[in-house]
Amino acid sequence: MTNLLQRVLPTVQKPARYTGGEFNEIKKDLADVRVRVAFCFPDTYEIGMSNVGMRILYGVMNRMDGVWCERVFAPWGDMEEAMEKHSLPLWALESQSPVKDFDMIAFTIGYEMCYTNILNMLRLAQVPLHAKDRQGLKNIVFAGGVCAFNPEPLADFVDFFSLGEGEEITPEILSLYDRAKAEDWSKDQFLAAVSQIPGIYVPSFYAHEYAPDGTLARVVPSQGAPETVTKRIIEDLDSAYFPTKMIVPSTEIVHDRANLEVFRGCIRGCRFCQAGFSCRPVRKKSAHVLYRQAVETLEDSGHNEITLSSLSTSDYRHLKELTDAMIPYCADHKVNLSVPSLRADNFSRELMQRLQTLRKSGLTFAPEAGTQRLRDVINKNLTEEEILNSCTNAFAGGWNNVKLYFMLGLPTETDEDVLGIADLVYKIIQAWKEHAVNKKRGLRVHVATAYFVPKPHTPFQWEAQITPEEYLRRAKLLKNHFYSKSIEYNYHEPDLSRLEAVFARGDRRVGPVIEEAMKRGARLDGWDEYFSYKTWLEAFEACGVDPDFYTVRGYGQDELLPWDMIDVGVSKAFLLRERKKAYGAVVTPDCREGCSGCGANCLLKEVDCDA
Repeated sequence: MTNLLQRVLPTVQKPARYTGGEFNEIKKDLADVRVRVAFCFPDTYEIGMSNVGMRILYGVMNRMDGVWCERVFAPWGDMEEAMEKHSLPLWALESQSPVKDFDMIAFTIGYEMCYTNILNMLRLAQVPLHAKDRQGLKNIVFAGGVCAFNPEPLADFVDFFSLGEGEEITPEILSLYDRAKAEDWSKDQFLAAVSQIPGIYVPSFYAHEYAPDGTLARVVPSQGAPETVTKRIIEDLDSAYFPTKMIVPSTEIVHDRANLEVFRGCIRGCRFCQAGFSCRPVRKKSAHVLYRQAVETLEDSGHNEITLSSLSTSDYRHLKELTDAMIPYCADHKVNLSVPSLRADNFSRELMQRLQTLRKSGLTFAPEAGTQRLRDVINKNLTEEEILNSCTNAFAGGWNNVKLYFMLGLPTETDEDVLGIADLVYKIIQAWKEHAVNKKRGLRVHVATAYFVPKPHTPFQWEAQITPEEYLRRAKLLKNHFYSKSIEYNYHEPDLSRLEAVFARGDRRVGPVIEEAMKRGARLDGWDEYFSYKTWLEAFEACGVDPDFYTVRGYGQDELLPWDMIDVGVSKAFLLRERKKAYGAVVTPDCREGCSGCGANCLLKEVDCDA
């Protein structure tokens, strides 16, 4: 295996993707290992090694006695060709052992368009694709991540799903497997036992029945599986494991810097945002803990940049306290400190000037909609005045580049809302003309629009997606109203977002489509170089599945949804109330102004949910 791999590596791009051997990777003596886990990220090395969650769980698993977790990434096309030419099965980086030799194969899934990568990695590993075809305790496949909150499109392929945050549930899973292996359990015995761990969903224990109109009629649990599976969370982030001795990649990755997780959850209630609802409730780390973790991470890794990451970092209450401590350290050690995920309503010019003393990079804001009415519909809790004030402060501080992100196709959107984007952009340009202190460099306003994708566990989970043709019409309408040379406008092509909507809200009938597309060559669908919409359309036709059933049809409020047996802590009644508010353009204040009764606090111990 090793000799063959050494002969193949010089023939492919970026061979360091496939070799392992990085600083801080974890190796163990197989004589001391009882459970081997192949931890798979269904995308390339550059993407996977930038994922903080994968780094955390890699450390969590390797802290366990008798467990060795190794990393596996999807190969680029040239390596896949070489693997097939030389009959080289997919391997793990630490030992270069074939994935098929591992006890458990774990996937973390953060993006729907990586589903074919999951199947292709199993194929390349020479592991049976279907859960029913994998007998015994060898090659148990489980998965987690935000996409697991609707597990149904992958139900045929994954033995069980781990829902929510993994620091506590993952050791419980592995400890149970360790016992099952020692006592020579059958696979059915193990699955029955693991289904009793809170947060575990075993799809083979749930039968799905459909009505004549194609909608889901009933979900029938069996084998003692719970009717509803509730996600797991970590309450105390200060004491939770965080890897300050992170693997230092030996080749460039997307986010080639240290990452510090500030808090989890989001106080906002943007009605389109799956992460904002599925990651509730908000839990934060203390500033002194974050400072200690930052220093330990930087000193161990040698990185010259660190990012404070969360869904909305500027909402962290102790941000000033934290940056007051970190800025002197970073200045003394020539480390760049970056704070992304800023909101236009709490943008601090003072903070940004202190953070970026060497250079002023562009600023990024996400108004999402061009009119106040539509921002109220989506509960953005952001006014035009706040947007313009933030841009004015930035221009007065010397910034000349602004990126603005919007969505087209939001519920209730009209042409007036679309053209409101252009009006807002021109007001921003006017603010630059009036307040910029550095006009010689000129202004660049980058505007990007995305195709709205309704996601599960949000107030918009029932909404119809507009047709691709209508999306393109609105994008071109907007483009025709951008006249300034300062504006650079890009809009996402609709093909990928249409498929994303199918997989986000799909049921088990979508699984064969994913398999068929993979067999026809679909993989690395998130990369322009490989995405083929034609391949997907052919797969839908071959399987007799209409993608419009999951997109433009929308879902009835009384309809049983494929993910209704998954509980992320936010009640369906709350989502329905928020949907009703959306159609009345009524906003819900953020969590700091008062609890809106979403139900997520019920996941915390000693919380009176009726209070």
